[in-house]
Amino acid sequence: MFPLTLESLSRADADAHVAYPIFKLVCDATQARPVNPPRPGSQCDHCVVHWACLASAIPYGQRDGLDRMVHTWRRIAKGAPLFRAGDSFHALYAIRSGSFKTVVSHPHGISRVTGFHLAGETLGLDGIADSHHSCDAVALEDSTVCSMPFHCIEALCHDIYPLQHRLHQLLAEEIVHESRLMLISRLTAEARVAAFLLNLSGRMQERGYSSSSFTLRMTRREIGSYLGMQLETVSRLLSRFQREGWITVSGRNIELTDKAALAVL
Repeated sequence: MFPLTLESLSRADADAHVAYPIFKLVCDATQARPVNPPRPGSQCDHCVVHWACLASAIPYGQRDGLDRMVHTWRRIAKGAPLFRAGDSFHALYAIRSGSFKTVVSHPHGISRVTGFHLAGETLGLDGIADSHHSCDAVALEDSTVCSMPFHCIEALCHDIYPLQHRLHQLLAEEIVHESRLMLISRLTAEARVAAFLLNLSGRMQERGYSSSSFTLRMTRREIGSYLGMQLETVSRLLSRFQREGWITVSGRNIELTDKAALAVL
């Protein structure tokens, strides 16, 4: 996971380690870039986020396994679902480009955004539990994903320990994410929004983009749903941060002008 300092989460939160893991990340920057580059001729040849993908766990010398696992890639239009809750589970999906949100809905009509997922991350792990997806995965922008049939992944895991280990890591990260998300209410509203912005900053930097200036692909309402607050609260806090000179907001474009100030909220 991308490391945030304890100070970047909440001054009042004595066990500040609670805050950071609630934000879904790929993995620690020191572990994020495996030493297995794609082999010539594979579908992964020109993928700029191969280092973060599950497929990167296949060792360099086992190219056949890579070709067996990564079957194809597909485009998902902005606002379209990759899968819906209740759909049969067949594959895991590596985000090749773009971004997604995951949403869990209650039968009474209540729904909540449970994560924002960027290029290199894996979608569909929820379906392993009972062979059906438990959430919706919806594209926040025009996106592409690589489809990895799960029966192929399972078969390869028997022979390729690094792949098995990486899959176990992803499953463990999901468990940690879910448990920490329930503790988000322990943070102040200001700390939640600040940590969210700093989290995106780190993830953008890891992908080679600016860590200070980026576009929010999600709406403020979606941010509020994820952080457990109202749309009006998110908008008010962003406006306050701008008045304080900590950020500059122009529509969905955000520039972090004083990360240090955000880090101590």
